[in-house]
Amino acid sequence: MKVLIVEDDKTIADGLHYSLTSEGYEVFICENKQMALETIRLQHFDIYLLDLTLPDGSGYEVCEYIKDNQEAPVIFLTACDDEINVVRGLDMGADDYITKPFRIRELTSRMKSAIKHYTKAYASNDVVKVGNIVVNTKQAKVYRGTEEVVLTALEYRLLLTFMNNKGQALTRNQLLEGIWDLDGSFINDNTLSVYIKRLRDKLEDSNQNSKVIETVRGLGYRMGGNHD
Repeated sequence: MKVLIVEDDKTIADGLHYSLTSEGYEVFICENKQMALETIRLQHFDIYLLDLTLPDGSGYEVCEYIKDNQEAPVIFLTACDDEINVVRGLDMGADDYITKPFRIRELTSRMKSAIKHYTKAYASNDVVKVGNIVVNTKQAKVYRGTEEVVLTALEYRLLLTFMNNKGQALTRNQLLEGIWDLDGSFINDNTLSVYIKRLRDKLEDSNQNSKVIETVRGLGYRMGGNHD
């Protein structure tokens, strides 16, 4: 399990890194909002632990970005325990809220509970949404806003690969693996480029500047979440 901790207090961050690593987690630490957003744009984590007060912003902003771009639980770690902060954090989609100081066993227990609950809820969700693109996986139907978009089987499989890794940069090899076993046919690198272009043509509105599928220079492609 990969954990991203966004915490500017080095003593707390180092303590959490040691304790959670000992529990078997793969731990990454960011000390400010900007570093966190850059990291989240490139990687997906199984759970996020966010300090509320950061030197260049707040944990609320990081939480909002996570919820717009990925599917993972968020727990706020904060010294503020007043009701307004608790309610605001939960209203933004945070899955839990724990007040410093806390015992590591209490934290890991809440982490396991959040991951279990989130995994179960997401697995039972038949509708996946990124910006104005909506996929009903039960019916295998795709919509751009309210307009249905007709995709081929391979285009649909490629779209699901992007949406299941929302906000994460995917290499061309990862995308090829995502559609490889659809019908046993060979999909080469050039064919992938063709399918990505077709998907963009069908999903992106020619009147909007933002891209549904973005090219990440030197890495591959990413499907973002702010396209409404």
